[in-house]
Amino acid sequence: MTDKPGALETAAAIRRGDLSVVEAVDAAVTRFEQLDAEINALAVPDFERACATAREMDAKGPIAQQPLFGVPMTVKESFDVEGLVSCWGHERLTDYVAPRDAEVVRRLKAAGAVIIGKTNVPVDLTDWQSFNPVYGRTRNPHDTSRSPGGSSGGSAAAVASGMVPCEFGSDIGGSVRVPAHFCGVWGQKTTWGLIDKQGHDHPQLARRKGFVAAHDGALGIAGPLARNAEDLAALTRIGGQYPLGTGDKTLSDCRLLALADHPASPVDASVAEPFEAALDALGKAGCTIERRSDLVPDLARQHTDYLRMLNTAMARGAPSPSGKRASATDWFDMLDAQAENLHRWMALFERYDAVLAPPAPILAMPHRDEAVFNGMIHVNNEDTPGGGALAWSGLATFPGLPSTVLPIGSGRYQGAELPCGMQVIGPRMGDLDCIAIAGQIGKVLHG
Repeated sequence: MTDKPGALETAAAIRRGDLSVVEAVDAAVTRFEQLDAEINALAVPDFERACATAREMDAKGPIAQQPLFGVPMTVKESFDVEGLVSCWGHERLTDYVAPRDAEVVRRLKAAGAVIIGKTNVPVDLTDWQSFNPVYGRTRNPHDTSRSPGGSSGGSAAAVASGMVPCEFGSDIGGSVRVPAHFCGVWGQKTTWGLIDKQGHDHPQLARRKGFVAAHDGALGIAGPLARNAEDLAALTRIGGQYPLGTGDKTLSDCRLLALADHPASPVDASVAEPFEAALDALGKAGCTIERRSDLVPDLARQHTDYLRMLNTAMARGAPSPSGKRASATDWFDMLDAQAENLHRWMALFERYDAVLAPPAPILAMPHRDEAVFNGMIHVNNEDTPGGGALAWSGLATFPGLPSTVLPIGSGRYQGAELPCGMQVIGPRMGDLDCIAIAGQIGKVLHG
């Protein structure tokens, strides 16, 4: 991972006078010009406006209430930025230009961030790769023959390569967590509903109806990516529309539960080995980690219920490939199953402070032309259906829980040494505690 400074560190340098906003933005633009031809993380540049904004900010000077003052950053292509195209990878939708900023973008700008562009995604945000016919294919900075993940793959690649210190993506099937895991950065799947997703609307809907303030769609969230826990916490606070706790949990006082197996998804040795090594290191450092509990919900049932709700939500009620359309009764049954599942998880968190789990069953896979979920993935020298891999994302997504992904080391997958992450899952609105625990785990593992 890059050794470039993070977001808060950059803002502090600007406040001290060690760096101007113009210099910070120019440096980020230069990094894109030097690195992005190979990585292709940036889909929609906005360099000219960013440079103009930087000059204005330098003329006015730092504002105390802006924790990201002068920090250059990007956002996922699916977020509206006033005056920029938002097409979600569709050639037929490139004529849609957002008339105003998404709520997340508005909050970031209010916090002092300078948006220098938008990063690449798969078509309709539905793959663990990031390629489309409009912007091409994004490549993993650690190995350009590999996927950076998706659907926030351009986001993670931009952060991991050092082009920007932080990003904002979205997640419904691991779309923040898997890119963080594949690229060796930090990512936050926020509590469902914590961050307003207004302006994260499919451009086909927005073009047909005008700018829409979308309802907070089932399961999906907006969440940040960064290179350290402190930046991740700051971005979560900035994006959040509800107050959160202090995030002051101490790792040594926490009771942790590790989930290393899932009935719907075997885990490749390239992920299992660094995960187990991390648990061993935490145990030697004095952490209390249990390996099984009767309080864990029925994970096979949860995965089935999650996929059903996910597919219905992504289709917006359109008929499935079988021709069946979900009824209102079907939807209320899904909501009942989700509420019951959340109740069981919250009962578990009365005993445990956090659950540790792999973010995905594999590391970054070689590029392919078909979507991961339409084909097979290679797990422990066997091919297994790609759709099963969503089980690890669904652990936190179906009940709407927060999950922090941190890099824990590396593993060898299909002939390459690649980054590996761990997700730290906690109770609803416990985002800052998840980040705090993850931050302390990172210090135990990496010093």
